[in-house]
Amino acid sequence: MREKLQRVHITRGAKTVLAESLFKQHIPPGVIVRENPRAITHYHSYGGLSRFFEGLTEGVLYGTACDACKTTGIWLPPRVHCPDCWELMHWVEVDTHGAAVYTYSTTNYPGAGFKASVPCSLISVDIPGVCTKLMSYLSEFGEGEPFIGMRIRPVFRMKHPTYTILDVSWVPVGK
Repeated sequence: MREKLQRVHITRGAKTVLAESLFKQHIPPGVIVRENPRAITHYHSYGGLSRFFEGLTEGVLYGTACDACKTTGIWLPPRVHCPDCWELMHWVEVDTHGAAVYTYSTTNYPGAGFKASVPCSLISVDIPGVCTKLMSYLSEFGEGEPFIGMRIRPVFRMKHPTYTILDVSWVPVGK
């Protein structure tokens, strides 16, 4: 007895569009851009890192530290287990006083899925006592900003949080 075979169905309606209308620039002949709609819901668990994202909604930046190593410092973004000795790490509140721009890049032409307006200054944040650099963005900046060494402070999105890393941004100290 033969088992029932599965059938592949290719839906109609995925349309080809002119690339120039999407990218606002000349596209060489022969380039095809197709619309590929998706209707899925993705559920992602933060697991042992949930406290970090909850903290952002409360206006607190949490990192992790290792009791076994003690010499490494605070990890931000946090880790559940120490990358050096694999021991379970514990939560600590990060003191952001003295935070500064370590390096930066200003985005004027972002890729697909970019959530911020442009120009947007993407920054690497140096925080005293933290052994890693946190990647983030400046949500406010003026002419000539950012610059390496510029003092910054965190701003938290607590009213309508997304429970993502976008719930924390940085502004120059004094703003």
